Amino acid sequence: SNMKKKSTKSTTITGRRKATARKSGTKRLARNKRLSGHKVVDSIIDYFTRHPREVVNYKAVAASLGFTTMSEKQFVVRTLESLVEQGMLTQVEIGRYRYQVGAEMLEGVFESRRNYCVVVPDDESAEVVISDRNNPEHALAGDRVRVALFPLKARRTRTGQVVEVLQRRRSTYVGRVVVTKGFAYLHTEDRALDSRILLPREALAGAKNNDKAIVRIAHWGAREPEPTGEVVEVLGAAGDNNTEMHAILAEYDLPYSYPEEAEEAARQIPSGIPSEEMAKREDFRDVFTLTIDPADAKDFDDALSWRKLEGGLVEVGVHIADVSYYVTPGSVIDKEAYERATSIYLVDRTIPMLPERLCNDLCSLRPNEARLAFSCVFVLNEAAEVQSYRIGRTIIESNRRYAYEEAQQVIDTKEGDDAEVILSLHSLAQLLRKRRFAQGAINFSSQEVQFVLDAEGRPVDVSARPHGTANELIEEFMLLANRTVATEFGKKQRNSNGDAKTFIYRIHDLPDGDKLNQMGAFIRRFGYQFKNATEASAISKNLNAVIEASLDKPEATLIQTMAVRTMARAEYSTENIGHYGLAFEYYTHFTSPIRRYPDLLVHRLVARYMAGEGSVPQAEYEAYAQHCSDQEQVAAKAERDSVRYKQVEYMSTRLGKVFDGVISNVAEWGFYVELTHSHCEGLVPMRLLNDDFYDYDEKNLALVGRRYRRKFTLGDTVRVRAIHSDFERRQIDFELVD
Repeated sequence: SNMKKKSTKSTTITGRRKATARKSGTKRLARNKRLSGHKVVDSIIDYFTRHPREVVNYKAVAASLGFTTMSEKQFVVRTLESLVEQGMLTQVEIGRYRYQVGAEMLEGVFESRRNYCVVVPDDESAEVVISDRNNPEHALAGDRVRVALFPLKARRTRTGQVVEVLQRRRSTYVGRVVVTKGFAYLHTEDRALDSRILLPREALAGAKNNDKAIVRIAHWGAREPEPTGEVVEVLGAAGDNNTEMHAILAEYDLPYSYPEEAEEAARQIPSGIPSEEMAKREDFRDVFTLTIDPADAKDFDDALSWRKLEGGLVEVGVHIADVSYYVTPGSVIDKEAYERATSIYLVDRTIPMLPERLCNDLCSLRPNEARLAFSCVFVLNEAAEVQSYRIGRTIIESNRRYAYEEAQQVIDTKEGDDAEVILSLHSLAQLLRKRRFAQGAINFSSQEVQFVLDAEGRPVDVSARPHGTANELIEEFMLLANRTVATEFGKKQRNSNGDAKTFIYRIHDLPDGDKLNQMGAFIRRFGYQFKNATEASAISKNLNAVIEASLDKPEATLIQTMAVRTMARAEYSTENIGHYGLAFEYYTHFTSPIRRYPDLLVHRLVARYMAGEGSVPQAEYEAYAQHCSDQEQVAAKAERDSVRYKQVEYMSTRLGKVFDGVISNVAEWGFYVELTHSHCEGLVPMRLLNDDFYDYDEKNLALVGRRYRRKFTLGDTVRVRAIHSDFERRQIDFELVD
């Protein structure tokens, strides 16, 4: 009996000692190592990535963590077994493990989803899910990476680890420098980089608190939560107009100055036109010619000539600046123009594709100055039907420069020195326009805003930019020229074997079916009939019917916006699929070589094929087309950001005022309102809708109150008060005024 008691007591003491040992081990783990369970897992994975081909004993793993007690080693074993279950490790034999990464590698683009990250492989195979712990190289959205795959388990998605960042989406970041007493950092609104960048004092390069700067990441070690960087360039004080415009350009790696080498090359170009060059060209200097452009335009790259012919016919020449005469392939100017690929139009400035001497002087079709042009000349009857056309190099001299407003006044009043010419061109353009829509073109009318700026670049007024029939006059003849050139050199002219010659087209695919159905459901809520269709002609007919029926109604702009959102993106390609939005079988960009590099390429191809030369390599020109498409999108984003910044700046002086507007978008965090007069857009945050708890109805693009069923949806007219302007996020906050 005594022995039993003693034995029981001994067992109890032993159990307590084990429990105490486990507690002390856990305390020591927390106190000395400061490693949570999650961090232990990270450390173990780090250990195996440093020994990717070795078979490792669990004791070596424990030793690498500084774990010595039995309870700590058991914790390591349990963690290793868990990693085996997840497919990250394989158990070679009891207690011995090997990393499973490395047998299969692939490359792709790292992308961020709402709650997780993936790599989209280059080979178009299934996405690879990447957890935070399996991204030790700190890959960011848009980076090209190499991934090592984990073994695929039954009914599981592919998983892996980023083992190398092959190419960063961007090498520098733009933001606001914050200098505190203890340290400094860069605050950036770049959504891909969900972190500030630490800046050592010696890396500030003179940047002060609240300066905007460009920063390069210098170091970002594995498992380090924040990168360390260095200032590359100080842009200036935040809030300064030049600083903010340069910051927008720098965010997209766009230039804000022109290289001196290219400027000097442009200055060396003779201003005179050699007589032998004139002799090669058709001379239009005695034919009445005019330009119609925005009032503030400096580069006039298109002009129209007009003269009567016998039998009621009219000759209209579409004359385009012959940039290809001055900019030769491979030259300093050409290389710079190709890199830019487009001019960029910010609110207060233009970042030109070409040096100023070319775009504003030698290639600008200014009045009373002889200029070289590439022309598409049409003979049309009174019904605006093309009887014949010719394409070739010309020399012209503009007689008059009109602003759109001046030409519009002539059209409206039917009076003016050149009324006969302008009214004839107007009549022909309207007939071309009517026929185009009858053939299936979609009647889009984009709404642009224009700012009135003071001497410091601050906006004092903003409104919708007027778009009248004078604009349509120019648009229709440019469309006709672009279509004709594409048809001539894409369809009619062929290689000796009968194949089409390589050409650059402006293409536009059919709308996305799901988006089209969603838009149809949205339009029906306004009482419009919108029939589902799959054929291109039927879709465009339905869209045009709704757009026409909504004109001069509050929902008109919203319906236009929804229609645009369903559309595919227009782009450049050597593979022609036609242009759906314009309903053209063949279409290109020929009419703006001063501001678009694809137009310059098209001019060169036209000259080459007119001279009887063979086709150019398609793969090479497809790469050119893709680059130009990419740069066009980047420039468009910068332009939109400059508009948003100026809208925020404009509204910042009007906080507390009440405005009427229309709900332009709905999201789970609130709804956006576009103001009626200024077209500034701002957010009514969900947190300010405090009369109820609102749910986001994604299908119907609405917020719906749970208790009172109040609904906020696209197209609703609301009254709001401006309460906050955030310059860094370029966002305005509104509150609802009942």
